[in-house]
Amino acid sequence: MMKKLTGKVAIVTGASSGIGRATALLFAQEGARVVVGARRQVELDSLVAQIKAAGGDAIALAGDVVSEVYAKALVELALQQYGRLDIAFNNAGILGEMGPSPEVSAQGFNDALQTNLTSAFLGAKYQLPVMAHQGGGSIIFTSTFVGYSFAFPGVAAYAASKAGLIGLTQALATEFGPQQVRVNAILPGAVDTPMYRQMNDSAEAQAYIANLHALKRVATPEELARSVLYLASDDSSFVTGTASLVDGGASISRS
Repeated sequence: MMKKLTGKVAIVTGASSGIGRATALLFAQEGARVVVGARRQVELDSLVAQIKAAGGDAIALAGDVVSEVYAKALVELALQQYGRLDIAFNNAGILGEMGPSPEVSAQGFNDALQTNLTSAFLGAKYQLPVMAHQGGGSIIFTSTFVGYSFAFPGVAAYAASKAGLIGLTQALATEFGPQQVRVNAILPGAVDTPMYRQMNDSAEAQAYIANLHALKRVATPEELARSVLYLASDDSSFVTGTASLVDGGASISRS
């Protein structure tokens, strides 16, 4: 069976764990050559080794996504190593400072904005011209259902920074549509990742969150990766500017 990303080159940030790691593995399985980025070198090296052991091709570059130098370096590495860039999954993110909003520090709020929103812009800043020059490509951001179709107390910085990605998605999709660069965002519901367990650190909290979803469970990272694959591949060739809920029915569940 034909692989969906044969001949494509992809960047995946936040690739050391969770949705990013699962997506990098799936991209490689589907034929893409992958540049993986995150802060943790050991985890990235493990991921590259896993991809290569399965017959894929990947290279890692550790760094902090809030750095514009790092955003540029990821693109330069893709071009130097593989000669092109077709897909970018700008996925890195943090929960940020949590708690009652009047008690959230300005620094904590800004840290969430820098990591979740500004870093995505910086990534796209260097990815878009390359894709436009090539005649097309696909950029995907990881937003969230929090602050879009659902709300929780105590996560104002996270919700605001992730909601900003939807506006960024729409603006870039309009700006670069004529160059056939598609820009979309996924909006996951709860996904069983280290960040999810950090936010919901008891069995009772996890049961409560699972029950909010129509499917009465949370997602696996691999389930989200398949939605990212759709947006990265030519299967979604007429899809751009969307905020795609992948939320297990949390947005419509009232039971």
